[in-house]
Formats: sequence, structure tokens, C-alpha cells
Amino acid sequence: MTLFIKNALKEDIGKADITTRLAIPKGKKTEAIIVAKENGVICGIDIAGLVFKAIDKNIKFKPFISDGDEVRKGKILARIFGDAARILTAERVALNFLSMLSGIATKTSLFLKRVKPYKSKILDTRKTLPGLRSLEKYAVRVGGGYNHRFRLDEMVLIKDNHIRVMGYGLWVMGLKERIKKIKKVIHKKMKIEVEVKNLKEFKEVLETEPDIIMLDNMKIDDVKKAVIVMRKTQGAKCKTQIEVSGNIALNTVKKYAACGVGFISVGSLTKDIDSLDISLDIL
Repeated sequence: MTLFIKNALKEDIGKADITTRLAIPKGKKTEAIIVAKENGVICGIDIAGLVFKAIDKNIKFKPFISDGDEVRKGKILARIFGDAARILTAERVALNFLSMLSGIATKTSLFLKRVKPYKSKILDTRKTLPGLRSLEKYAVRVGGGYNHRFRLDEMVLIKDNHIRVMGYGLWVMGLKERIKKIKKVIHKKMKIEVEVKNLKEFKEVLETEPDIIMLDNMKIDDVKKAVIVMRKTQGAKCKTQIEVSGNIALNTVKKYAACGVGFISVGSLTKDIDSLDISLDIL
């Protein structure tokens, strides 16, 4: 965490905050508040506090909420007291972290509310900003979602481009053998997931009983059929879970959840970030 903050401050300040150095009297003290300018779920309040402390350990930062709290527009999130110039220097970096992470948590919570009547879990993806993945995935958890794999070494996920490289015909011919070989060389707890594009591919992959089959960009009707096929094939206690993926939006996510899928992965949680409007006001 310290490295994130150190790099962000270095990027923002450069050699010095010239404006505050020239305009603000040395030793001037001030008090400020951080305010939510719109409704949302807060994430990153402690990180914001660490930013101010990194600039000046004597700054007093008092939060009034915790990560995961839902707030209304106008809610005071924290109060800050200390050296005025230092507070102003830290302002933008602190707000950037807090606004971005709260935006992710807020969007995730909106997806969760849409699928609430169903058991589908909302997953993030690896579509994150380079270097900030751990923070963004933390924000997804704060919003009530779940993390898909963090790194490539965490699970076997055979996607469409892997299959294209191997050649689809050769892949299908040796599908069962390939999955068996993979299961032999990986850790017992490591999951295997395979991406498919249609029902034909789904049925072929289902025979190999991977942990998860990802239905990528498949229509609602085909997703329903896939769930029925899986239950008929594996019974009530299915060994294989179904994940749906591909441009899932707030206005469609409930329809996918109603199909009975276990997971819904939503790349937009971290790919299309709508930062929550949060400001710092000097009192």
C-alpha cells in the first residue's frame, strides 16, 4: 500500500507543489472535510487517510464512515486538520483513490442488487488498470462482488484464443485427454475453466467435467438450454458450474441470473470506471 501511495504522490507533485509553496503562508493551519457529492458505496477511506499521513504524519484524519458503507449525497466522510499547504498538496491523490474505488464499489453493489433474488455471484475480471489490480479487486469485494483470478498462475482458464492456436478440430478430438493431462499436473485445488461460444461446444466440454464452463456472449435462450443440459447430465449436485460473460449490463444481468448460472463476470466493474463524485472542502 505504501508503494501505491508513494508512486501516486511522486507522479502528482513532481519536484514540488509550487502553488501552495508560493501562495500559502508557512505554518498556516486549516480544517477541511471530505464530502460525498452523490449517493454511493464508499471504498478507500483509510487509503485517503494514509495519503495525508504520507505527506505529513502530523495531519489529523478522522473518518466518519467505513469501507462498504452506503452514503447519501452531502454526507461528511472525514474531517482533516493540519498544515494547510500539506493538506492541499495531498488533496487530489487522496480524492482520486477514494473516488475511483468508491465508484467501483458502487457499481458492483448495483449489480448485486439486480441479482439479489438469485444465487448468481458477480465476478470481476482482469480488465484492470496496470499496477492497480489489487486495489480495484478490493473495491469489488467491498461492493459485495467476488474476485475471479488475480493472476494467470491461479487457475487454468482455456479461452477462445488458446483453442484457435491449437486448432478447434484437434482440440475437440483430444479434449478429454487434454483435460485429464491438465488435471494430473496441476494442484488438486486449482480449478479448470473452459470458454465456449455455443451449445455444441458446451456439450462437448461438459463431458470432460471441468470446474467451470464460461458461456461467452451467448444468448439468454441458449444459456437457459445450457443450464438444463448440465442438470440433466450431472444431476442436482453439479460438478461443473456455469459462468456467463460478455457485455453483461445492469439492464440484462437479472435475466442471466434467472437462468440459474453460478457466476456472472462483469468486465465493466473495473474497465469502465465511473468515479464517485467526492470533494474536499476547506472550512
